[in-house]
Amino acid sequence: MPTDFGAPPIADENRALVEQRLQDVRAGNAVPETLRVEFRGRPIHVEVIDMPVERLYYNPATHRVSAQRAYDPVQEEALTKDHWSDAGQSYLHHLLTAMPSDPRQRDPDFDKLKESLREHRQNEPGLISREGVLVNGNTRRAALKELGVQSIRVGVLPASCTWDDILSVELSLQLRPDRRREYSYVNKLMAIEEQMSQGLPLAAIAKLFHTTTPALERDTWVLGQLRDLVKRSEHGRIKLRLMDFEDAKESFAELYRTYDKEKAKNKEAADTLLEYRLAAIVLEFAKTDIRNIRTDFREKYLERHLPEGTRTAAPEPPKAVSIPGLNRSVPAPSSETAGARALTDVLLRAKATQKSASTATAEELTAANSSLSSLREAFEESIQDADKANRDRKKRLAAPDRVNAAVRELQQCITDLVLARGNNSLDEAAFDDTLIALRQALTKVSAEASKSIQLPGEGLSWLREVVADQR
Repeated sequence: MPTDFGAPPIADENRALVEQRLQDVRAGNAVPETLRVEFRGRPIHVEVIDMPVERLYYNPATHRVSAQRAYDPVQEEALTKDHWSDAGQSYLHHLLTAMPSDPRQRDPDFDKLKESLREHRQNEPGLISREGVLVNGNTRRAALKELGVQSIRVGVLPASCTWDDILSVELSLQLRPDRRREYSYVNKLMAIEEQMSQGLPLAAIAKLFHTTTPALERDTWVLGQLRDLVKRSEHGRIKLRLMDFEDAKESFAELYRTYDKEKAKNKEAADTLLEYRLAAIVLEFAKTDIRNIRTDFREKYLERHLPEGTRTAAPEPPKAVSIPGLNRSVPAPSSETAGARALTDVLLRAKATQKSASTATAEELTAANSSLSSLREAFEESIQDADKANRDRKKRLAAPDRVNAAVRELQQCITDLVLARGNNSLDEAAFDDTLIALRQALTKVSAEASKSIQLPGEGLSWLREVVADQR
């Protein structure tokens, strides 16, 4: 996306109108309303005026709909060709009123804003350049326009304002902690990427976004994964869009943590795990289900549920992959990782076809829906099997874990006894009652464990002897 969009068609007329209204405000008897903004690294107070809603332009560079612009390729092309045309501005209006994850649907949050403006009018001014471009308040202008309100209160940036200033000011205002309507997930990731591309240090970006450096590293990793998924989904004229992953924020955050931890142990196993969890995200499983996918997922659970056409092993990968321009090579992914990646690619292409219902043919849609349905069923059955195995495993480990916890408490008890002896503070009667309760509990543990364990080891054999001696 370009960073300089030029001036709208009626820029000169807007400059004249803005200047006239600024003069009117200064000439009045009332104290002029001002708005505080960060401009070129320092706070300034800009004057607020009323402007006709119809004379203002949506900001084509707004971060609020960066990812959503790809929703309709035809309209995006018209917007890119002429950002100020009726067609381009109408498309921006639609995106500002639509759900970030599915622009086909109306955003309930927009309707809430619209109802609030209908009832309470405008509480906070927007912000414009002198040419009439909305720097802040694009969504409010869309709501006021639908309500038929004739004017909007806006602060006016200095005459020297450039497009770099517009981008910077919009970002700083939208990232204030008190903003009512945050950027969508993917748009925030893209805004972070934009700041990094400008060479800002991570610490400065973290401060701007009210986050931490580790969180930024996670977010850039996630955006890299999203861009890779979009690229891998492309086949012919069809591909996924970044906005198709708007609702997967928590799943990707958990995926990053898991992958980072597993990579430290075994990168190949981590890469394989990554592919199967990405596949589950594409299939829109909940993060609680995705947690059941571990490094042995395909071998233990998925393989037997996969449709026949997807069980074929991936071709043997090359032993190394060359890096263009460096005359060097790195090890290729293992056959297991390559197989997992091939399966994910099948899902990505099918999902892209399903999301491109207006572009794909009826035959392509039928094949994609069939593929997604069969693979989702395979994953669902496999995840259920894995979940049951994990719950059974936890049950098997529950008793040993509780005994370990009791051992740690008893070890602490030894320290407490030493301290109590030093200051003569032990309640001997209470301690004796507790030891009797311990004997009774150990007797029951011995009896129940003996019913479950046919060939007792050293520990249970000892416990049975101790209990037998007390009888």
